[in-house]
Amino acid sequence: MTTNLPAGRAPANASVIDRAYLLDILGRLLATPSPSGMTDQIVLTASQELDKLGIPFSLTRRGAIRADLEGVRHSPDRAIVAHLDTLGAMVKQLKPNGRLEVVPIGHWSARFAEGARCTVHGDDGRYFRGTILPLKASGHTYNEQIDTQPVGWEQVELRLDERSHSIDDLVKLGVNIGDTISIDSQPEFCDNGFVNARHIDDKAGVAALLAVAKACRDTGARLPVDCHLLLTISEETGVGASHVLHGDVAELVSIDNGTIAPGQNTCEYGVTVSMQDSSGPFDWHLTRHLLGLARDHRIEHSRDVFRYYRSDAAAAVEAGNDIRTALVCFALDASHGYERTHVDSLMALADLLFAYVTSEPLFRRDALRLGPVADFPTPPPLPDRPSDDPAVADQAPPRQPGSEFTPRG
Repeated sequence: MTTNLPAGRAPANASVIDRAYLLDILGRLLATPSPSGMTDQIVLTASQELDKLGIPFSLTRRGAIRADLEGVRHSPDRAIVAHLDTLGAMVKQLKPNGRLEVVPIGHWSARFAEGARCTVHGDDGRYFRGTILPLKASGHTYNEQIDTQPVGWEQVELRLDERSHSIDDLVKLGVNIGDTISIDSQPEFCDNGFVNARHIDDKAGVAALLAVAKACRDTGARLPVDCHLLLTISEETGVGASHVLHGDVAELVSIDNGTIAPGQNTCEYGVTVSMQDSSGPFDWHLTRHLLGLARDHRIEHSRDVFRYYRSDAAAAVEAGNDIRTALVCFALDASHGYERTHVDSLMALADLLFAYVTSEPLFRRDALRLGPVADFPTPPPLPDRPSDDPAVADQAPPRQPGSEFTPRG
């Protein structure tokens, strides 16, 4: 992995981010179930936190939040987005054995559902505790078949902690097809800075963003332009920031996870700037502005490219918004599974976001949706055009003695 940590990096205590606050709000967010489609409670939790910080905000009809940090100028605006919703599951069928067939909410493997403790949220506030198990769950009964059964959502079932042994029992309890299932987060905060939990994606991003908002309030930071803090509620199902953007927003920075895995370049203890995800490249100028801020503020960072996921930013562009987008990431091991991050990565992310909101906007012209070519950004210089004249190759230096290729082996 290639990371950038300039010589003489500022010590951790130079950060304006309240580390204890970031971890505290992360713990509270992780303790609040919020699978896509059932996000009202976490919207209220985030709203109460914004109230405490004295930051004005408003809600969309379904509960996406737009909070406002006022700047010296009101246009062109910028926005930072993170999502409150998480993965989950839903009741597909009531089974004759008194258990439940389930399907996923969002995209995650049944491999990580096996053994999960969970809550079935029924109508009228009723709820039922249970465990998602493989169809063949007892080694004493199935012996080696335990190891040979396939992995898939059709290979698991939900065992309720109730006296339910038939469809009739489930109906009497009040369990219904379509009941939402929240998966227990099971957070563990280690004294060496590691954080283990389900749903760190993207509650760690929300916690970092709220910590940046608190830092702006605590320090009285001067923001050159208005910055909107967007908290979306349906990123895991692909809707993202398509419905909560303000019309004047010219720059949108999305927060999500950077994956720790072979073939990736995510910085495990710093912040990662994504150059491209599955929806395509991010804005050239905005990504390089963020990389420049990381260098200038001596924040540990790296670049990465992600093949198989997209963020809130993609939904915003696909909705027809003509905006510059970027993606900044905290490190996450085993994304959409039993996830792990480190507080140093969350702090680096928050430090970069604070530097961003206090930096000047990229281009004044972005205040206009349409403008003349005269004030369009100057592109980087192109390399010299390669020659299409075969005679050029004849000018190469003569072959040197002993330079022949010798096969090995």
